Amino acid sequence: MQKSRKGLVFVLIVICILMAFIPLFALKDAEFGGSDDGGSQIVEQIHKGYEPWASPILERILGGELPGEVESMLFCVQTGIGVGVIAFILGRFVQRKKDEEELKKYKEE
Repeated sequence: MQKSRKGLVFVLIVICILMAFIPLFALKDAEFGGSDDGGSQIVEQIHKGYEPWASPILERILGGELPGEVESMLFCVQTGIGVGVIAFILGRFVQRKKDEEELKKYKEE
């Protein structure tokens, strides 16, 4: 049983590595862009001369565009906060289930 599990784990690791590296070689000349870029290009094609009616709050406060590193850092902070909230909620569910099982055992005694 252990030997087959080790083989399965090895195969899954190899598949993960291949999934990560095959696109690097298969898509050498591909251009990758974010959904923001794609959306703004489509809007520009549909409505020539379109001017956005809103701008990012921090850009208005600071008087210019944020450097890419700062945008990335803010995105990572936002992601970390979101993951923390989700992990907290899931942890509460797990703890609630453990508490209910413990209470059930206590009532049976």
